[in-house]
Amino acid sequence: QVQLVESGGGLVQPGGSLRLSCVASGRIFSMYTMAWHRQAPGKQRELVASVTSGGTTNYADSMKGRFTISRDNAKNAVYLQMNSLKSEDTAVYYCNADIHPSIGGRRDYWGQGTQVTVSS
Repeated sequence: QVQLVESGGGLVQPGGSLRLSCVASGRIFSMYTMAWHRQAPGKQRELVASVTSGGTTNYADSMKGRFTISRDNAKNAVYLQMNSLKSEDTAVYYCNADIHPSIGGRRDYWGQGTQVTVSS
């Protein structure tokens, strides 16, 4: 059974930084695009950033220049470095990955989410 587990969320002051991590575990045949999404209270879930298996990255406009997504294929991990955080970045951040498990078909997997709160 494939699982995604996030870590690294917490409370940070405006202008501060956080680094989120997400590790996929289980019997994995192949991993494709990995991404971070977020959902703020009362808002729809939105894409923050994504990275393909080849390393091509994509960012939402409001995150460009402040957030950096990276991955470590050997560790089945994806990271999100968040700098210059603003109060409007407060949200639950979800890891998402397109995975082909050893048993079963290829599909999207989601983590349980990690809370990021930006406040003074």
